[in-house]
Amino acid sequence: MNARERVLAVLNREKPDRVPVDIWLVPELVEKFKNELQVEDEMDIYRKLDVDKIVWLGIPYNGVVLKDPNEHQEVNHWGVKFEEIEANEGVAYGEVCFNPLKGMETLEELDAYPWPDPDDFDYATAAAEAKELAKEFVTLGPWVSLFEVYCQMRGLEQALMDTVMAPEFLHKALDYIADSQGEMVKRFLEAANGAIDLVFVSDDMGSQTSLLMSPDSFDEFLFPRLKKWCDMVHSYGARTLFHTDGASEPIIPRLIEAGVDVLNPIQHVCPGMDCSSLKEKYGDKIIFHGGVENQKILPFGSAAEVAAETKLCLDELGPDGYLPCSCHFAQASTPVENIMSLIDTVKNYSIPEK
Repeated sequence: MNARERVLAVLNREKPDRVPVDIWLVPELVEKFKNELQVEDEMDIYRKLDVDKIVWLGIPYNGVVLKDPNEHQEVNHWGVKFEEIEANEGVAYGEVCFNPLKGMETLEELDAYPWPDPDDFDYATAAAEAKELAKEFVTLGPWVSLFEVYCQMRGLEQALMDTVMAPEFLHKALDYIADSQGEMVKRFLEAANGAIDLVFVSDDMGSQTSLLMSPDSFDEFLFPRLKKWCDMVHSYGARTLFHTDGASEPIIPRLIEAGVDVLNPIQHVCPGMDCSSLKEKYGDKIIFHGGVENQKILPFGSAAEVAAETKLCLDELGPDGYLPCSCHFAQASTPVENIMSLIDTVKNYSIPEK
């Protein structure tokens, strides 16, 4: 089996020749692996390592975005401004520094806001890339979000307050967010003509200890819109991968009911996210992706500790219905030998006979 066939076997609840392994690397680690392996193309990293990479897809945006004179800031198509923050020496990330909906109070202001136009995306270029990559790999994209986008546009504190204090405003904004991205995804799926396997829906619902919003608020504001997206994605023969960090177990039944096919990243150190418990409750209803602990063990543990952690995830979340990966992007300071330990442990894992 090649990488694509192996991952599709898991998604189809079939037995692969071995458990597939995915890796998520920040750009700094991609460059480090390029140097280690003496390759220039990122995809050649995964080919050389025989990794079953689930490849991320984006859609080029050709519309007008606001320009900021500060060279360290950029503005995306939602009008959200990001400031470059140095996390470590030579490693910087964009952090939100301006929320365009902050301070708005009326529905009329939302109606007047310049929401992204689905016409302003380059579907032909994105579809051509998807069709080429899908010859070897399972494809994932584009990235879409409901509440996460709203939080960036409104500010996290105000966004959470809106679930109680301004529900009509929140519903209206989420309709604009859902409709714009829903149409964008639909056009991409049509242009790609079967070359998109998974659509990435990202809405972090969990903190390190609990949900960020109540299950009732999830049901009111997110569930109907998420289900509409899932139904649309399924109508094109694709699946949905839902990303939520943290202690998110209370909403997993609702994610399944909405039509989510794959759950990422399984942050099992959080309350309620125990691997064996999740497998017992939901293992026959949803595919798990991620699992390998990425706050302490992968970046700071030994290669042997990474191997033990990876095997634990394989034993408790898999081997069927599980796509092993770090439970988020491996960060820049993560030792290459630790990532290789994750990869090798999965590739050498023996699938038990039933």
